Amino acid sequence: MDFGIALPTAANSWKQAKRAEELGFTHAWFYDTQMLSADCFVAMGAAAVNTKRIRLGTGVLVPSNRIAPVAANALATLNSLAAGRIDFGVGTGFTARRAMGFGAIRIKDMETYIHQVYGLLAGKTVDFEMEGQSRKIRFLNPELDLFNTRDPIALHLSAFGPRTRALTARLKAGWIDFVGNVEAGIREVEAMREDWGKAGHATGDLRATAFALGCVLQDGEPADSERAMAQAGPRAAVMLHRAADEAILNLKSTQALLTQRPELEGYVALARTYEPKDAPYLENHRGHLMFVKPAERKFVTADLIRATSFTATEAEIKQRIGALRDAGYTQFTIQLVPGQEAALADWARIAKAFA
Repeated sequence: MDFGIALPTAANSWKQAKRAEELGFTHAWFYDTQMLSADCFVAMGAAAVNTKRIRLGTGVLVPSNRIAPVAANALATLNSLAAGRIDFGVGTGFTARRAMGFGAIRIKDMETYIHQVYGLLAGKTVDFEMEGQSRKIRFLNPELDLFNTRDPIALHLSAFGPRTRALTARLKAGWIDFVGNVEAGIREVEAMREDWGKAGHATGDLRATAFALGCVLQDGEPADSERAMAQAGPRAAVMLHRAADEAILNLKSTQALLTQRPELEGYVALARTYEPKDAPYLENHRGHLMFVKPAERKFVTADLIRATSFTATEAEIKQRIGALRDAGYTQFTIQLVPGQEAALADWARIAKAFA
């Protein structure tokens, strides 16, 4: 089983990628959330020239935020710096779009975007629409080797629902899932494997990655200790942010396991008071996947942290990851948070047990 790290992108994220490579991690994923973190392609470029083996991926890019020719160009440029080590993770957009007050893009639009990006990378002429006009575009000077379109760039889809899982299978792409609860994660990978088989692929070919936050607890350490709150609390807070979005924007709930929790009800009431009144999402998503805001701290309980993250003793976490591996996940990626870089050593110990 492979082990990776995912980072809230910073200009110096290359240092963590380099350290992860030294510790034996195989992948480093960089968030592409423009209103919350630094530019992922700049950070990946720095990581590319400071590493030799670790794969570097967007975790994940949202099509609406980067037009297809720009994304294709950036991926091909990175591929010159780290040939054959680039992963293109893409999704319909939760964090990056909701932080600006928008919902997810249409799956159909994401599929069109993927075909445009890979068409350009393959040297094809593709149809591209901008400002209401459709034009044919292609890379015009590939013979100059200013970027690399020769080495393959692997595609990974962040896919949670049946239609995005079906698209993942149809494109024979890697699959990224955000897992907090092992039982739910197992159900999700089983559904993905079923869709994979329906598309005519061998189940052994599925590359399934579980993204997760968590804290490796010391004996007797509570799940809401200061360390656990810093490392895993942001994952629990994401559930609060999602609940507030769904309640305020009247969206269908996507977290059935947590809909009746009192923590969510209390936080939604708080979120309704956020200013400005016409943009509560600005405060709602501040600190998203990075830190727990003081006002939301009382809602991020030990119970909620345990329910939404890999926060347990080392032995218990190994059992949980082992269950994911046995169910069909091929990579476990720990999502790190700013200021908690020392946690990487804890997860490196766990990774060694699966080497």
